[in-house]
Amino acid sequence: MTQTITILKSVGRYLCLLLLGIVLMTQTAIASTNEAKIIGVTTSGPTFSVTISSPDTGCDRYADWWEVVTPEGELLYRRVLMHSHVNEQPFTRSGGPVNVAGDLSLVVRVHMNPDGYSPNAFSGTIDGGFTEITLEDDFALQLAEQNPLPTSCAF
Repeated sequence: MTQTITILKSVGRYLCLLLLGIVLMTQTAIASTNEAKIIGVTTSGPTFSVTISSPDTGCDRYADWWEVVTPEGELLYRRVLMHSHVNEQPFTRSGGPVNVAGDLSLVVRVHMNPDGYSPNAFSGTIDGGFTEITLEDDFALQLAEQNPLPTSCAF
């Protein structure tokens, strides 16, 4: 009888851990589908091409810009996106020039209307290329108020 109770307690703990894991995976999946994400950055000299995946639904919810920032939070360039990309996912948009030294460390990130900046970003240099990073939630949030900003959304 004691052995049966011990086995049942072990099975119960296992099921609780399994359910907790399922809940956490579901929350992560939901969160990741609700934010824009940069999935690639390439450069050709001072011109940047940024590929974005975002859960656009129209002008009420869309990736409205990507930007190039120093690691200290200084805005160097912002590419404003003039419309949503509901039926074009992922999409790539180019912009520039970003006239900086090729070995200067840079951060490229995306902003989603109305949610704000994604923690997903890319970091690197024009000369060395870019790799995916995760930014702190409070990284350079003040830039969301700095021009240029979208003035309208076409569709």
